[in-house]
Amino acid sequence: MIKRAAAAVIGGVVAVGAVPAVLGAAGFTSAGIAASSLAAKMMSAAAIANGGGVAAGSLVATLQSVGAAGLSTSSNILLASTGSVLGALLANSKKVPPSSPSAGPRADGAQEKSQVKPAEPPLGAEKRVK
Repeated sequence: MIKRAAAAVIGGVVAVGAVPAVLGAAGFTSAGIAASSLAAKMMSAAAIANGGGVAAGSLVATLQSVGAAGLSTSSNILLASTGSVLGALLANSKKVPPSSPSAGPRADGAQEKSQVKPAEPPLGAEKRVK
């Protein structure tokens, strides 16, 4: 239970903290769109598609707004909630151990039957009986 709660807190913090870092790395900075970045390429493509300008409310305009001013409080709460749920779900997931015959001896001493069939002799190799 404590492990799941800790993972939920970490998931929320990482989700909220990752947005400014990812947007900054993409080129959406508080000083504007960084030259030669992914953001600059997106802005160029949007401007070409719209006949020379970036439309208000477009993806590029929205990302630049978030990169410059950050997310609103309600957006941060929603993002933190989503990250918390994902963190708790990931903490609750179990790893499945590999099940293969070569994994070693079984704890109960039983041996598993091999799924490999022995090779059959080629056709015509058996002796003919008269």
